[in-house]
Amino acid sequence: MSLLQRYNIFSRITILAILLLVPAILQAQDNLFYNLFDFDHILGYVVAGLLIAIFVLLFYNRLYVFREHEVISLHKSRNARLALVMQAGKLRLWTYYPETRHYRILSVSGEDAKEYNPVDFALFYNRDDFEKMRSFMFDIIEGRRLTATVNIKSANINKHISYYEIHLSIQDRDAKGQVTRILGVQHDITDIYEKKVSANALSMRYETVFNSSQVDMLYYDKNGVLTDINNTACESFGIQNREEAIHQNLLFKENPLFNHIDVSQSNHTHTTAIIDSEANEHSRYHIKSPGKEDKMYYESTINSVINQQGELEGIYIAGRNVTEMVTSFHQQQEGAVALKKATEQIQKYVEKINFALRISNVRLVNYDPKRYTTSISNIIGKTQLQLSQLRCIRLAAPRYRRTVSSILNRMDHLTTHNIEQIIETEIRDQKGRQISLMLNLVPILDKDNHISHYFGMFRNQTDMVETERKLAIETRKAQEAELLKESFLTNMSYEIRTPLNTVLGFAELFETDHDEEDEPIFVEEIKKNTNTLLLLINDILFLSKLDADMVEFKHDDFDFAEYFDAYCQMGWSSVNAGVKTNIENPYEHLVLNGDIEQLGKAIQKLCANSATFTQEGSIRAKYEYRRNELAICIEDTGGGIDPEAIPHVFDRFVRDKDARLYGTGLDLPIIESLVKKMGGTIEIQSELKKGTTVWIFLPCHAKKVEKKSNFIN
Repeated sequence: MSLLQRYNIFSRITILAILLLVPAILQAQDNLFYNLFDFDHILGYVVAGLLIAIFVLLFYNRLYVFREHEVISLHKSRNARLALVMQAGKLRLWTYYPETRHYRILSVSGEDAKEYNPVDFALFYNRDDFEKMRSFMFDIIEGRRLTATVNIKSANINKHISYYEIHLSIQDRDAKGQVTRILGVQHDITDIYEKKVSANALSMRYETVFNSSQVDMLYYDKNGVLTDINNTACESFGIQNREEAIHQNLLFKENPLFNHIDVSQSNHTHTTAIIDSEANEHSRYHIKSPGKEDKMYYESTINSVINQQGELEGIYIAGRNVTEMVTSFHQQQEGAVALKKATEQIQKYVEKINFALRISNVRLVNYDPKRYTTSISNIIGKTQLQLSQLRCIRLAAPRYRRTVSSILNRMDHLTTHNIEQIIETEIRDQKGRQISLMLNLVPILDKDNHISHYFGMFRNQTDMVETERKLAIETRKAQEAELLKESFLTNMSYEIRTPLNTVLGFAELFETDHDEEDEPIFVEEIKKNTNTLLLLINDILFLSKLDADMVEFKHDDFDFAEYFDAYCQMGWSSVNAGVKTNIENPYEHLVLNGDIEQLGKAIQKLCANSATFTQEGSIRAKYEYRRNELAICIEDTGGGIDPEAIPHVFDRFVRDKDARLYGTGLDLPIIESLVKKMGGTIEIQSELKKGTTVWIFLPCHAKKVEKKSNFIN
């Protein structure tokens, strides 16, 4: 019970007590005034007041309980009505709390049901649709909209998907006006959606059948006005413009083919009509008989469309002009029925063969040894192309002309053997490939068992020949790759064994009699060869990752001007003391997008390679950004590369003329692979005893370019 309710009850009790005391006070006027307030009277008044108060409290307690039960009953009744409405309308209510990001669903009985976190709640819906709904809820929370309606699919549960229409609105706000609850009213529209899809499919099938039908199709509404007609019917009824005819309000009763029919009494009625073309010259349908006939024969089927109330909705008519058929029938009645059937069967057989020849891209070939001509056709009984012997030879590819000449010579001498041969021609297909033909010919004998001609066919075998050719190329490539792999493994095994044997050799010297002064030399050699072995293994592993596309290339923004000096210096860490190094960095800032780690690795290895082969002189590193391309140049005055080795300098474990490896033998292949995977190119120029220059070109787009103001090239 609230404080206000208690205060109201207390006030009513006080007023009632006062009203009960008034009669007693009036009665006491006849007595002495002091007798009114003696102890006995006061005690009686108090007891009477307490009894009255207890009675009033009991009365209001029962009244409160009764009202509470009434409110609960009303609440349950409203929940029941809400549940009934939700069930009848396929509705569900749920509430979203932005502060906790939780969802609470109202059960079918009208009470609060289970509470869900965002992850569990999202499992009920399609992920993309749920994200769309969340964006609408965020718009409502942030005040960009007051309400929103979104169509959403359910998750694919047991291969069944439901469709909902959810209306989002604000349910409650706090004192600051911030949204504390969003109400979602979810309407299951699966049946509506499926009916709509079914209706669309049915409408599409109707349009397809109606417009593509080979018979006349017409539709009149309940008032007998033409509302739809297909192209075939337009030709039969002399209609030039289909859309214009529909807008002319042509009537069913004006059509001379059907004006004698009572539609209300006919359904699925088959009709046949014969009309005079001249008698209907003034009709809006302009019906004319095809050919020279004066009459038109027309057969049709009329169907009435009746709704559930038994009322006429429209009229469908399917018909066809059978004038030619009737005329042909009259003309052929005098002929022999058996001959007609035989002719039709032969014609169908020939048409099937011609159809098979067309779709299979096969041509029939006839060679006449008496005329020395070759006839080609894809239709029985009709020659499409006739070639002389010289033309046949010239159409063949140069390396097949001797073969074609030999085949023609054998047929001229009336060979009894079948001829089978694949010939490549000078004719090219749409893909620019030379067409290859599979030729099959057999000798045909006359009534005297003499060879009269050769008959056969040729098929286009270009795809098969091209496939076999590609297969041979791929086989050769695979064999070459296998040889390269074996060569690489052999070289790798040799290059690993060399430093490993050196380490083992110097380690064994510690166990033999030796001078202690030589031990630092042994240790230094072991360390040097161990480092060589470690570098070699690291390069092998990294190159293997590159070959297997296991190296990840990131795309982040970086300032290349800040990194260039550092990577060059790391590559020159072991440069000879007599070699002068120079870095030309013309930019204060050059912000690019790419993988600076992999690019830096290529620059570092390139600088280290130049330091290895430059014992005196200088090494210079520079770069330039022009036209969305970064050009990096490493130039040294070392011993250079032998001209014969330059084409193979990016191969693995390549040695110079003195049998020395270029670095670990894998540095340049790694650099080339890195540059290519970043979309760039690498070029090398070298001259013996004068030095080497290596260029790296990378396509990129600079987001910030700021050159040094005091830089002098």
